[in-house]
Amino acid sequence: MDSTTSPRPDARFLLAHPAHFIALGFGAGLAPVAPGTFGTLAGLAIYWLLALALPPLAIAFLAIPLFFVGVWACGVAGRNLGVPDHGAFVWDEIVAFLPLAALASASLVLQLVAFALFRLFDVWKPFPIRQFEARVKGGFGVMLDDLLAACYAYLVLAVAVIVLHRVALSP
Repeated sequence: MDSTTSPRPDARFLLAHPAHFIALGFGAGLAPVAPGTFGTLAGLAIYWLLALALPPLAIAFLAIPLFFVGVWACGVAGRNLGVPDHGAFVWDEIVAFLPLAALASASLVLQLVAFALFRLFDVWKPFPIRQFEARVKGGFGVMLDDLLAACYAYLVLAVAVIVLHRVALSP
């Protein structure tokens, strides 16, 4: 069974276990369309809330323990739902986007570009992301492909910033 043929998680499933609540991104994964986008929006909102109290580097490093919370939560939720990587599981988007938002913290424009790039790579899944998604199972697999998508987004963003900076400085 996959996320297109399985029953859609609902509020009852969300509240039935703490792991479900986390895996479904506090409810963001229940969005009727584009749950991954809603999960990433939740990640951006969580970043902004954390940024009120923490510097960007601390938020980026906070993603490490949150990744392992996600391995547990997505693993439990996947087993309980009967679908290992349901589209409604958006904790992976939230956690993977936090360090990317932190690295793009210099401006809102950079964060919005990072958001768009992350969604692009998360949906597109260029090599080797799709291969990891197919081969690495359980909660770790759920979390890993989004982390790789965030790495791709960061690389493209970093190159774009460097190129634009050099173009702006050239005579």
